[in-house]
Amino acid sequence: MDAKKIVCLTGTRADYGKIKRIMQILDANDKFELHIFVTGMHMHKEYGSTYNEVLKDQYKNVYLFINQHSVMASAMDMTLANTIEGFSSYVNEIQPDLIITHGDRIEALAAAIVGAMNNILVGHIEGGEISGTIDESIRHAVTKLAHIHLVSNEASKKRVMQLGEPEYRIFIIGSPDIDIMLSPDLPTWEETKRRYEIPFDDFAIALFHPVTTSHRNMKSYAQTFTDALIASEKNYIVIHPNNDLGRGSIIEEYCRLKDNPGFRVFLSVRFEHFLTMLKNTKFIIGNSSAGIREASVYGVPAIDIGDRQQNRYKPRDGLLHCCYDVGDLMEAISVCSHLSIDSSSDFGVGNSAEQVLRILADSGFWGMPLQKCFIDKD
Repeated sequence: MDAKKIVCLTGTRADYGKIKRIMQILDANDKFELHIFVTGMHMHKEYGSTYNEVLKDQYKNVYLFINQHSVMASAMDMTLANTIEGFSSYVNEIQPDLIITHGDRIEALAAAIVGAMNNILVGHIEGGEISGTIDESIRHAVTKLAHIHLVSNEASKKRVMQLGEPEYRIFIIGSPDIDIMLSPDLPTWEETKRRYEIPFDDFAIALFHPVTTSHRNMKSYAQTFTDALIASEKNYIVIHPNNDLGRGSIIEEYCRLKDNPGFRVFLSVRFEHFLTMLKNTKFIIGNSSAGIREASVYGVPAIDIGDRQQNRYKPRDGLLHCCYDVGDLMEAISVCSHLSIDSSSDFGVGNSAEQVLRILADSGFWGMPLQKCFIDKD
């Protein structure tokens, strides 16, 4: 049998970390011919030019595509249109047997649209999850376009079935980033400290993203968040937000941290080093899904702010929810600074890539019908 041609799309530092191990295991297997389409945040220096991290991993076939020319001004719908156009041209050139995409970003939606419209199998990783804002709608739209659903757990499988998808299309593989999280090959804390010139050992991680459905309030939200960090007088590793509408307001507030010795602010952090930071932090604060999922794997307390993650599955103690109030945040920071909690295995045990390999190695998988039918539930 000829090698099956698979295209994986990555648009952000986060989704690359999620699917990296899957791409590595496919690239190393002669039964598959892996191609990687790199776009989105990866392509801009304002986000750390993280396409370089993909190139450093030395895959055989990597294609770089800029889908937005102005990172501060591009509307999401125009970026989606640009991505569809670029990815469609690429796919028509490559002629893959399968497209694999992840999550709830507009690049994932573009990949699913292109695949569905060109009669190419689409595999979607981490469908069936709930969070908030426009991301959740995008995730469910991708589910309805995709042919194969590689979900994290039983709860996600149930939601995908509620969307009318048949059970035979759904595979529980856990959360793929846990493969890397539990790897013995992560950098040591000393290696990470040296690479990123971090002057302290006692610290928390701050990771705060725009909320697209509340973008008019982002200036106020970002000011409250930054006020609380400064007032707490603790050390923080601060990582810049994603490229959603409202990002500029957060970056403006972070300018206030420039000369404060208690803060190290980064455009981006390589995923493996971020995991080492997370393993060694006192807590994580903000509105990133990392506070819900990755932190739970390591048993790290988290402070979740606002409604960006309001509906996401919360499997553990040690997750505090706060509104946009400095006093509320200060109290949560005080609690989390002395909190000790157990780790969770609700999102898998670190063998997602091997499970994907087994699924794709089954010849029956490649006979998955392209025509989809809605399955009514009793």
